Amino acid sequence: MSSDEPGTTPFHSAQASFSKFQRQYQQTLDRWTPHVLQRWLATLCLLALFMLRIVLSQGWYIVCYGLAIYLLNLLLAFLQPKFDPSLEDDLLADEIEEGGDQSVPVLPSQRDDEFRPFVRRLPEWQFWLSATRATVVSLFCTVSEVFDVPVYWPILVVYFCVLFALTMRRQIQHMIKYKYIPFDIGRKARYGGSK
Repeated sequence: MSSDEPGTTPFHSAQASFSKFQRQYQQTLDRWTPHVLQRWLATLCLLALFMLRIVLSQGWYIVCYGLAIYLLNLLLAFLQPKFDPSLEDDLLADEIEEGGDQSVPVLPSQRDDEFRPFVRRLPEWQFWLSATRATVVSLFCTVSEVFDVPVYWPILVVYFCVLFALTMRRQIQHMIKYKYIPFDIGRKARYGGSK
């Protein structure tokens, strides 16, 4: 056997092991995809475990605050449409101010004329995966004393509550102004079945 064969170096064996791990990880994620309720319940259990760790150890408040801000950011991206109507309005207003190209025909400006489905900026799967990964990383951060920064935690709680209230108020006003609901409310349409 020659030492020039491609599969004999430690780098190639480590690369093959990493590739095998990536495939197994992806297969596991693919198996979890259709089980929405179970996925979110597992994530909520991880969050409860994290919060229990924070409360019982009485530390790592800055890690908890960082996780809360990140989850709020994910929630806002989940609630926002992929194609933001306020940005479209701003672009249209800028084009009109600049004396845009008059040869291009203008489309109807009424949004009620045609059905446009709600497409999320952050899909549910990515929301769940990012939230779960962040929770696991936060749990691992609570193992190390490096991340246990002494901080007066009531200020963080108040600041997060104010931040949450203001951003959700702004998001709800945006939903009302542009008339969209990011959830499926009401009866589901059934096709091909008995009525």
